[in-house]
Amino acid sequence: MNDENRRQRLLFRSRHRGMRELDRLMGSFAEVHVPAFTPEQLAQFEAILELNDPDMFNWVTGAEKVPPEHDTEVMRMLIRHRFVAD
Repeated sequence: MNDENRRQRLLFRSRHRGMRELDRLMGSFAEVHVPAFTPEQLAQFEAILELNDPDMFNWVTGAEKVPPEHDTEVMRMLIRHRFVAD
């Protein structure tokens, strides 16, 4: 899959997670950042999209600390984006 198709797939997946709050947050984040992501950042975002909604919600809202294995550059960008999007 080429990078453009990968980006389009990530944009779609970020808007259709299942939890409305995360759909809005992830969708707006993806619209802003995915077009300029490097291949490594795309991979990090793909991994984030595989996580379950309750964990993601708790990490992004600060209710729980992000575990070290998920504390990536893109996760930190997403958490910062949450404060800009509010």
